Amino acid sequence: MTRHLLRDDDLTPAEQAEILDLALELKKDRWANKALAGPQTVAVIFDKSSTRTRVSFAVGIADLGGSPLIISTANSQLGGKETPSDTARVLERQVAAIVWRTYAQSGLEEMARGTRVPVVNALSDDFHPCQLLADLLTIREHKGDLKGLTLSFFGDGRSNMAHSYALAGVTAGMHVRIASPEAYAPRPDVVAAAQSRAAQTGGSITLISDPREAAVGADVVVTDTWVSMGKEEEKIERLRDLGGYKVTTGVMSQAASDAIFIHCLPADRGYEVDSEVIDGPQSVVWDEAENRLHAQKALLVWLLGKQEAAA
Repeated sequence: MTRHLLRDDDLTPAEQAEILDLALELKKDRWANKALAGPQTVAVIFDKSSTRTRVSFAVGIADLGGSPLIISTANSQLGGKETPSDTARVLERQVAAIVWRTYAQSGLEEMARGTRVPVVNALSDDFHPCQLLADLLTIREHKGDLKGLTLSFFGDGRSNMAHSYALAGVTAGMHVRIASPEAYAPRPDVVAAAQSRAAQTGGSITLISDPREAAVGADVVVTDTWVSMGKEEEKIERLRDLGGYKVTTGVMSQAASDAIFIHCLPADRGYEVDSEVIDGPQSVVWDEAENRLHAQKALLVWLLGKQEAAA
């Protein structure tokens, strides 16, 4: 059976740890693994603009000996005349894997059902699992074992990032706090999935409306932009509703003394986070940005290995 990564809980706790272990190995010796030698081609499709995702996948595929084929849906039939499943059936004859940064999660699911090669969610409106692999890798590098750590997310709890922190965090055995107004709470089905996974790992998911309470004792402090792509028309409303959830030096002072700050970037400085935090001594955002490369390389190697084992 072909394995895909469409959402964070597609990976078991053991599989997640295996990929993170592999990412650390690949980071130590960047050029050692040539899983895409040939070169094999990986299709990397973009519905949305991108910096870190585009660069890290293109560089990572090349590092692995492969050739990245960057496709914009504005210049292809996908999303116009052709369905995701039909596109997938065409691509699978020519590429080793498909990476798609898109809007609807349902499109990724349709594409995965229609192909025999791995499909990777490079961001959707619901989840961002590649970012979470990079974030967990970064936390592990700075804090050691992930299990038992407390991670507090501040802002839009219904965002793709909050959903992925909930699922990936508890998969790693972490205690995840989502600090947001009740109107911005994570989707109930995502919370239920996180609770189910937490019961297996000893982690936990807690929804908190008081940002001060969420900050106390946290090992990892996280936020994300309040105005995601596709929600620009809601900017004024979101700035008003989420203003109390900004990560400031005061918030960081309530966290553990050795807490780290992460942000997937790009950051709206002065809105969800102050510059004093993102540029401060507890910030590890630049390590985090680099780790997209290593985590995604590990994911591709792992998925291709599963593909070979199933052949």
